[in-house]
Amino acid sequence: MSRQPIHQRSDLYSRITDKIIAELEQGVRPWIQPWTTTNAADRITRPLRHNGEPYSGINVLLLWSEAIARGFASPTWMTFRQALEFGAAVRKGETGTTVVFASSFIRTETNDTGQEIEHDI
Repeated sequence: MSRQPIHQRSDLYSRITDKIIAELEQGVRPWIQPWTTTNAADRITRPLRHNGEPYSGINVLLLWSEAIARGFASPTWMTFRQALEFGAAVRKGETGTTVVFASSFIRTETNDTGQEIEHDI
């Protein structure tokens, strides 16, 4: 597993922050009711992965904002490869959007006394 250089990660933070600030300057509050009743079929839901698992954290705001900007009614999102696996097509000119991926792993280190210690990172 390779790590991205720190400047790339901070650039992502800057892009997300700039996007939120731009929406605030336009009078859009992305954390308050990011839907309209015409888009709400039965119930309001968080953005969902293609397998039905809800997104969390900043991804909820990012995807709500993107859905509003593009006029999407469905809360479901997938990657280009996932669309191809389903036999779906991505229309010419369509573009992706940014989401933040975070996972954890366990690193085992040996301390000064020779005892192995696990760290959840």
